[in-house]
Amino acid sequence: MFLSVQGEGINAGTPSVFLRTYFCNLTCTWCDSKYTWLNQDKSKAGVDYTLMTVDAVFDKVMRFGCKHMVLTGGEPLLHQKLLAPVLSRLKKEGVCIEVETNGTMAPTTEMFGLIDCFNVSPKTSNSLVDRRVRIRRGPLEAFVASQKAWFKFVIRDSQDLSEVEDLIAEFSLPSDRVMLMPEGTDSTTLIERSRWLVDVCMAKGFRFTPRLHILLFGNKRGT
Repeated sequence: MFLSVQGEGINAGTPSVFLRTYFCNLTCTWCDSKYTWLNQDKSKAGVDYTLMTVDAVFDKVMRFGCKHMVLTGGEPLLHQKLLAPVLSRLKKEGVCIEVETNGTMAPTTEMFGLIDCFNVSPKTSNSLVDRRVRIRRGPLEAFVASQKAWFKFVIRDSQDLSEVEDLIAEFSLPSDRVMLMPEGTDSTTLIERSRWLVDVCMAKGFRFTPRLHILLFGNKRGT
């Protein structure tokens, strides 16, 4: 858990408390938080991650004095039943909650009610994850229906753009809620890819999202 600014998506630049969960159901080749899932079968509490009670999480969030929280991972929706009690308490204190998710798991009805914004990031083939694993019709349709979701795609090259347009058509993703983000873990790569990606966004009517945390702090944990 740490305090920073949201680096991506519709709330980029917003001061936020980050709560990062461990484990993920995907293994994207370019993932910048592989430490949350590499060797997860052998991971140990207190070494690879910290076990916290609902009270401990709630108290720590409140001590930051920030009313915006980003739930990230890993894949946080793997833990939604365990997270719901603390999120419920935070909502009663007026905390705005957004979730970063890969879109392969549908939130429960309770979670849909607790979350203000879902940053859904369906993966394209550049992730090197089998499509049957990374693209799930039921969850994506649920996110569209919720009207709380923004759909963020990680872009490396023009081939990725073709896949994005296919996914938009296949799942009726609202174009005004589609966001394109350059892939990269260093500022030089991000800036280079951002320049042509902005032109694509202007031509297609998509939103562009930066990776502020990389540009500001580099590829470091806890930023």
